[in-house]
Amino acid sequence: MTINDHLATFCRLPARTFPGPGAPSDSLPAAGSVAWRITSDVYDADEDWADAFARFLDTVDTTEVRALIVGAWQEAYDTAPTGIIEALLAARDRLPALRGLFLGDMVMEECEISWINQTDVTPLLEAFPELEEFGVRGGSGLAFTGLRHTALRSLTMESGGLPAQVVRGVSASDLPALTDLDLWLGTPDYGGDSEVSDLEGILSGTRLPSLRRLALRNSEIQDQVAAAVAGSAVLGRLEVLDLSMGVLTDEGATALLDGGPLTHLKKLDLHHNYLTGPLRDRVRGALEPAGVEVDLGRGDADEDKDDDGTVWRYVAVGE
Repeated sequence: MTINDHLATFCRLPARTFPGPGAPSDSLPAAGSVAWRITSDVYDADEDWADAFARFLDTVDTTEVRALIVGAWQEAYDTAPTGIIEALLAARDRLPALRGLFLGDMVMEECEISWINQTDVTPLLEAFPELEEFGVRGGSGLAFTGLRHTALRSLTMESGGLPAQVVRGVSASDLPALTDLDLWLGTPDYGGDSEVSDLEGILSGTRLPSLRRLALRNSEIQDQVAAAVAGSAVLGRLEVLDLSMGVLTDEGATALLDGGPLTHLKKLDLHHNYLTGPLRDRVRGALEPAGVEVDLGRGDADEDKDDDGTVWRYVAVGE
């Protein structure tokens, strides 16, 4: 699986790409009616991202802008978005209505997810205390330190490998309004070196009192994550649990079923898994009669077995 499509919606708004240089601007939608995607080109850009953003600030009524999507920037495979963050920080007084910000909306033709260079994104949340949704794609060089943010409701970090320091930073954060948390933990091959212990602040139930949707997915240690969630204090308050896209086997699913009750959930998402048929039947039998929506997707414990019996199992999104 690769990322082939840009965000179609963000912050409950349809995404709209701000037109390039020379394009007419007299038919643009109302500033607050869309999530504006500001983009350049990774290769041979006619206009760099900072210049595109400057044109945007001069063209659109920025006092009404509710959501921004940072798309591609020049040489994203080799260059962190430090200048982009500086430009956003410099423009914060011109964006009083901003409630959603996504950094790195690139598809594989622009830059593979694990090639995207990132940096410390904490200053963005500190600079925009009214921000309600924040997302970032790419784990290389990504940093995030623990902070307090009272407005943030949704935090998404998509990666082929999320650094342990980032997971610990999220785990140590005080986010009282957060309802949705989505972490793509990934694989050590692409920098995903976190361990289950790094999730303690998330699973303990002490720091995220409003959490209702928890996604800890795309993980090479999905069995261990599932077992930790099964015995966690936070499980009982969730409405949606997402452990999809990772290397989940019968061991992890059994631990999940044998742990705390799951029948209060509205949805359990385990798509992209390595469960055997009997275990898949057990999951459905335990939860669907109680009204839980179960997504097991397509899974086969032996789908990547070589002729010699060696089984290869992968996260859904790596490189």
